[in-house]
Amino acid sequence: MSTHPIGRFPVPELSDMPADIRERLLAVQEKSGFIPNVFLVLAHRPDEFRAFFAYHDALMDKASNLTKAEREMIVVATSNANQCQYCVIAHGAILRIRAKNPLIADQVAVNYRKADITDRQKAMLDFAFKVAFEAYAVAEADFAALERHGFTDEDAWDIAAIAAFFALSNRMANVTGMRPNAEFYSLGR
Repeated sequence: MSTHPIGRFPVPELSDMPADIRERLLAVQEKSGFIPNVFLVLAHRPDEFRAFFAYHDALMDKASNLTKAEREMIVVATSNANQCQYCVIAHGAILRIRAKNPLIADQVAVNYRKADITDRQKAMLDFAFKVAFEAYAVAEADFAALERHGFTDEDAWDIAAIAAFFALSNRMANVTGMRPNAEFYSLGR
């Protein structure tokens, strides 16, 4: 079996990383049993690493009307549409765990409109797709559609921010040639 690099750009040695980044990677490794390649690849540029993960954490870890599983649904669905293998595989694993459903990530990635999710979640993903691919066309009718499913304007902001942030992430993962860790494939199955 051949081994492939985890990305196109150099990955610094853990011992050569700034202390705050090294500590974060070791904490992630302790919690999950491995260091996801996104952390290693982005450590190539420490200031950008810090900014990326600060925004990531602000979006994905805060208290919100969106469940953690719903946030991951947004990532998986839009990442598949952006053809980002890394994010579909990595966040698909997180979605399976957060939703406690081994099938959901595959369904959402392939075609969320036919997935076993609620009408509310489909409306959320419809909005996320519009933000990801036609943000210029978002209009009051889109907010009204969300509102009919119980979403607030603050929820709409969260959905839009997650879709937009992961569009950046998808593009960087593709450009850097980021490979998903093998561990992600079996998580939550």
